Amino acid sequence: MPRSLFCICLGLLLLSLPSRAQTPDTIRRPPPIETVALDSVGVLPSAIDTKGWLLLDKDIQLELDGAVHNLYNFKYDRAEKQFRSLRRRYPNHPMSYFLLGLSTWWKIMPTNFQSMQYDKPFFAYMDTAITKAQALYETDNNNYEACFFLSASYGFDARLHAERHDWRKATVGARRALNFLKKSQQANGLSPEFQFGQALFNYYAVWIPDNYPLLKPVLLFFPKGDKKLGMQQLRNVATNGFYTATEARVFLMRILKNEENNAEEAMPVARYLATNFPDNGYFQRFYALLAYDQGEFADCERVSREILDKINKGMPGYEGISGRYASYFLGYLMQNRYRDLAKAKDYYQRCIVFAESTGDTFGGFYLFANVSLARLAVKEKDMAAAKRYYDVVQDKADRKSEQYKEAKAWLKKNGKI
Repeated sequence: MPRSLFCICLGLLLLSLPSRAQTPDTIRRPPPIETVALDSVGVLPSAIDTKGWLLLDKDIQLELDGAVHNLYNFKYDRAEKQFRSLRRRYPNHPMSYFLLGLSTWWKIMPTNFQSMQYDKPFFAYMDTAITKAQALYETDNNNYEACFFLSASYGFDARLHAERHDWRKATVGARRALNFLKKSQQANGLSPEFQFGQALFNYYAVWIPDNYPLLKPVLLFFPKGDKKLGMQQLRNVATNGFYTATEARVFLMRILKNEENNAEEAMPVARYLATNFPDNGYFQRFYALLAYDQGEFADCERVSREILDKINKGMPGYEGISGRYASYFLGYLMQNRYRDLAKAKDYYQRCIVFAESTGDTFGGFYLFANVSLARLAVKEKDMAAAKRYYDVVQDKADRKSEQYKEAKAWLKKNGKI
């Protein structure tokens, strides 16, 4: 869920909810979660002592501007060098540990959470951020910055535990994240950073029970959300936030495309992210997907070629999942835009290899590539090849899908070839 810089609400609202790579049918039912009231509390900024809060320190923001940009542009070493410098100067503050954890999070994101090699350092950074923030909070329970980092760190912790299907730890983290979100909310007027969690809460408090009926009983005692307000708040954070601005855009892009089925509005957000962070494989493949969806084929082709080139160069964050996207798009364009069937078949085959290398063989581009190759084989009267591809589709596709029906019908008629 990403998912990321100050990804509070995905831990808050039971983001014990796995990534949307899984369908509702495959989601295990999580254990009950303890709930807390989340009232909107307004406190005048002048009533809050912000001395020592690095989150609001303009000099720190200026210093870290390049580091935050490097983080999202997958220049991890450069970003982490600056975060470690911050840690040396402020060893008892949670910010540096949280940012180092965030950098580690974005090493996991491009793999759709398949890679587990960064789990241990990620949990270690978040645990340390929690320890440092807890110490600040115990010294002053009106330290809303400490509450903010506690909420964010517990939310991230819950999210990754949920992706690993450790529901007990995910539930504990989610409950604690929500508790501290309630407290940090009292500083909402000080900075858009504090509003980010509330924006996601307002949206997902409505969206989750509407789309995951099994969770309705769990969420009955949560405060009511407001999807429209949540989206307004998210846009405000995307425009005016510093640390949270990019994360807000990521959520805005994903919500518009995946939850609201509004690819047209998601498109400019994706274009902004892919343009400003051109070496972020996750942003590039999302932009390529939306360009394909919206028929902006020149951009789709350009970005897809860039993705494959960066995979060949071994650039960080570019791997098989992004390759699967790019190869399929280029196969489609070679077939339907350029009428170059030899290149189309080559790209479709590469899509299949990428999918098999990552284990993504039960849907999406893997099946579309096999169907496309089967159809091309039929046109070329290569019935043995057509049968081979349709066999794969019949074996892997959902029984109710059009791909399965097509494969089954063809094999029934030609299966003895």
